[in-house]
Amino acid sequence: MENPEIGKQKPAYGMASNCAFMIRRAWRECRGVLSVCAGLIFCGVAASLLELFVVPAIMRAVERSVGPGELLRLVAWFTLGMVLVRALRAYLEENTLFGRVAVRSSLCLDLHLHFCRTSFPHTEDPDYIKRLKKASKCLDNNREASEYIWTTLTELSTNVISFAIYLLLLAQVGPRVALLCMALSAAGYFAGEHLRAWRYRHREEEGKVNSHLDYMIARSRDIKLAKDIRIFGIGPWLTELYDKYARLCRDFYAKSHRCCLWADLLDVGLALLRNGAAYGLLIAMALRGELGAAEFVLYFTAVSGFAQWVAGIFAGLSRLHRQSLELSTLREVMDAPEPFRFGEGRPLPVKENHLYQLELRDVSFRYPGADHDTLSHVNLTIRPGEKLAVVGRNGAGKTTLIKLLCGFYDPTQGQVLLDGEDIRQYDRRDYYRHFSAVFQQFSTLAGTMAENVAQTQGDKVDLPRMWDCLDKAGVADKIRELPRQENTQLGREVYLDGIDLSGGQLQRLMLARALYKNAPVVVLDEPTAALDPIAESDLYQKYSDLTGNRTSVYISHRLASTRFCDRVLLIENGGIAEEGTHESLLEAGGRYAYLFNIQSKYYKEGAMEDA
Repeated sequence: MENPEIGKQKPAYGMASNCAFMIRRAWRECRGVLSVCAGLIFCGVAASLLELFVVPAIMRAVERSVGPGELLRLVAWFTLGMVLVRALRAYLEENTLFGRVAVRSSLCLDLHLHFCRTSFPHTEDPDYIKRLKKASKCLDNNREASEYIWTTLTELSTNVISFAIYLLLLAQVGPRVALLCMALSAAGYFAGEHLRAWRYRHREEEGKVNSHLDYMIARSRDIKLAKDIRIFGIGPWLTELYDKYARLCRDFYAKSHRCCLWADLLDVGLALLRNGAAYGLLIAMALRGELGAAEFVLYFTAVSGFAQWVAGIFAGLSRLHRQSLELSTLREVMDAPEPFRFGEGRPLPVKENHLYQLELRDVSFRYPGADHDTLSHVNLTIRPGEKLAVVGRNGAGKTTLIKLLCGFYDPTQGQVLLDGEDIRQYDRRDYYRHFSAVFQQFSTLAGTMAENVAQTQGDKVDLPRMWDCLDKAGVADKIRELPRQENTQLGREVYLDGIDLSGGQLQRLMLARALYKNAPVVVLDEPTAALDPIAESDLYQKYSDLTGNRTSVYISHRLASTRFCDRVLLIENGGIAEEGTHESLLEAGGRYAYLFNIQSKYYKEGAMEDA
């Protein structure tokens, strides 16, 4: 299925550029791809010429009254040639897949590495994500542009060479036959292609229908929904929805098949007109004695095959154009300029036992496409070794402040400073090494517990250090109870014997991950939002004990959880509304105290109801 959005804007790379890009990639990754393509082109042209000349050659030999032996040798040579060409072609087609997959795999790896290494703003940019999805689809399977383009180039080259040979051959009869065949072949192709392209013109409708059906299939197979499907008895409802979208799919493809049927009928009609007219001219020339029997059969066969090459060229160019658009999207994503310095800025090694100071100086930030600033003219200095809490309502800008401190975004206005130096001058990857973070939305991989803590391959994990971090995080006992302990797989998406941890256990595993990294600055962005207040308070206290005197920033939606911090900031209306210790803010009786009393009342009422 063609991507519905490809072709809506001018691509950055043209067809010739994309073909050259793929040829360079094949030359670098697997030159055998080019050799196989050249061999297939040779076989295609040779096979068509052998089939074209075999009958006229035999007839010409008969006209010369050659002996049976010579005639048999002629037939044997043609037969041997066809057998060898077809055998070589079969061998090449059987072995062409390996090199093509290697080239596509190298592109998959490059795209994956690009996304893993790209600047954080790209990961939240809807336009970039949309282009990334289109680029990923280009690499999905053997039929997508990144691999099937070799088939297109092979067939197109074969058609062009064969077309040129047939055109030279028909030109010997006279321009009328060649022009007639060319005009009617082109007319038949474009008229039929317009009907066959009905599906492409309605690709957005097809995409919507298929997306509904794919969603229903995916949700029905989702193991996380298995309990809900059984408990609430929604199996029949899901089946009804699936049948509905399946009918819509069948109706769409029925319309598409009807258009293809009319296109085939039109093609047959024009083929009859083309061949009839060309054959009439050839027959007239034969009756006038201008053509012998062998020449008549040769040109007669050439007329029949001429349309095949014309249609093949147009179809190949059309397909190559669509594939070029997809490859252009892939290259645009991989060549997208980075807003941060990666490998080019000043090096920033982590200093052991050094307490860092972070500062926001007159910082404003507005998300792309937004009509107002999320943060406006914020000035904040986080002193070396200070424990800072950031609180406020949802959407106040707490997480945005953390993203700026961590260097995930650059401010729209102002500066983010580390020990008084603007972080934009540094290699951003070096800057990230200074942070250990646990976010509300964290990532786990389908790997072992050890690999998820150390974020590296199993043979590179420092096991004593890992177990020490698990002990400090309070989850070591749980890991020791597992069948394979630290080698137990986390999650069941890949490994059927994997283990799913509870929310609290995962939170502690993430704490162990942060401790394992042992960076000088610790950032916790509401990592305990799913926990109850008591469990959250206990976990935050554990964070406080384990971070020691390192510079630390904590975000929590529960105000009482961060009372251990040296300073508390209340973020409202894009700025710092209040700051101080937990106790001083309560004594001030301001906005912080008001929000704290509301939360306290809620928890007290909840406790009374539970009692």
